[in-house]
Amino acid sequence: MEIAALILASVLFVVGVIGSFAPVLPGSPLIWLGMLLYALLTGFEPFSILFFVLQGLLALAVMGVDYLATALGSKRLGGSKAALWGSMLGLLVGFFYFPIGLLVGPFLGAVLFDLIFSRKPEQAVRAGLGATIGFWLGFPFKLALELIMIVWFFITIF
Repeated sequence: MEIAALILASVLFVVGVIGSFAPVLPGSPLIWLGMLLYALLTGFEPFSILFFVLQGLLALAVMGVDYLATALGSKRLGGSKAALWGSMLGLLVGFFYFPIGLLVGPFLGAVLFDLIFSRKPEQAVRAGLGATIGFWLGFPFKLALELIMIVWFFITIF
C-alpha cells in the first residue's frame, strides 16, 4: 500500500509542477493534496499537523507569487486588471501551443483584454509585455517553493 501511495503522491507532484506554468492546473494545491493522500493511505505515521500547516502555507505562497509577479509586472508597465486576467487566459490557451504559446500567450491575452477595455494600443502592448515578464520572473520562485515542498516531503518519509 505504501508503494501505491508513493506513486499516487509522485504523480500529483509531477502534475503540480506542470501546473506551475499551466494555469488550468492548480500546481501547489495538487502537490499538497499528494502529500495528504499519501498520509491518509499510510496512516499519517511520519507527519505532524505542523507539517501540513507549513506545507499549506508554502502552497499559498506559491499562489501568491504567481498572482503578484504577473500583476506587478503588468502594473509596472501601465497594465490594468483586465491585462492581468487576459495574460492568465492567454497562458492557458498558450499551453496548448507548447512551447511558443507559453511565451506568446500571456502577452497576446493581456494586450487583447487591455484593448477590449478601451486602452490605447501602445499602452496595451506595454501592459502585455509587463504581464509576460512578471509571470516569467515569478516562475523560478514558484518552482523553487514547489521543489522545497516536495523535497521536504521526501525527507520526512525517508
